[in-house]
Amino acid sequence: FESIFGSGRQRSGRSKGTDIRIKLSLTYEEIAKGIEKKIKIKRSVLSDGVTFNRCATCGGSGQVTQITNTVLGRMQQTSICPQCNGTGKIISNRPSGVASDGMIKKEKTLNIKVPAGVESGNYLTVEGQGNENIQGVSGDLLVVFEEKSHKYFVRDGENIYLEVKIKYPEAVLGTKVDIPTLDGVSTLKIPGGIQSGKLLRMRSKGFPMLRRSSKGDQIVRVVVDIPTSISGRGKELIQKLNEELGPTNDSFSKIDF
Repeated sequence: FESIFGSGRQRSGRSKGTDIRIKLSLTYEEIAKGIEKKIKIKRSVLSDGVTFNRCATCGGSGQVTQITNTVLGRMQQTSICPQCNGTGKIISNRPSGVASDGMIKKEKTLNIKVPAGVESGNYLTVEGQGNENIQGVSGDLLVVFEEKSHKYFVRDGENIYLEVKIKYPEAVLGTKVDIPTLDGVSTLKIPGGIQSGKLLRMRSKGFPMLRRSSKGDQIVRVVVDIPTSISGRGKELIQKLNEELGPTNDSFSKIDF
């Protein structure tokens, strides 16, 4: 595997077969660590027993030249031979069951090394694993990556976002919460007096940056869960707390758009 993300070199002087494009779905955890995946593809290859004759139209060159007389003189134009499509060869014999172009489909298993940090839309170019042409030269395999949706996380580049709900007393007093991450579970300390909607940052808990050692962060949005129903005893306690806290200062403020 000599090229990644479309950086394959050009084969000069020889045409090649068509490329094959497949999609490979990955979980967030697989992307975070990098993984080797085994995939199966079906590619067209030249069948055994196929024989060729030299193309009579182009004489085996794969090109035809047309000369036209114009007011400016004789004009010469060279184009791909329409008879052999530029291969210089015409199939003279093919075994029974083989397609008219001499190709058959064969299944092949490949191991694909997915680097850590890829995103949806990135692709890996595996040279020479596409379809063959009648000259025996293969195109490439393009493996396009897709991200599977996650139960908790939303991705934004190298960072990931997660929402956690806490109870009102925990927001007032502060607490510690076990938070899922791409590496497992980590403990997040939530300070007392936190406001609903506050964002807390867990450093280097996001995705690795492609081909770099640094990582993004995990951003945790804290939401204070207000109960919709409560017991009589609970109401009494909240009422006492409300009286203890007293009136709110600066109840109104300007909205910053």
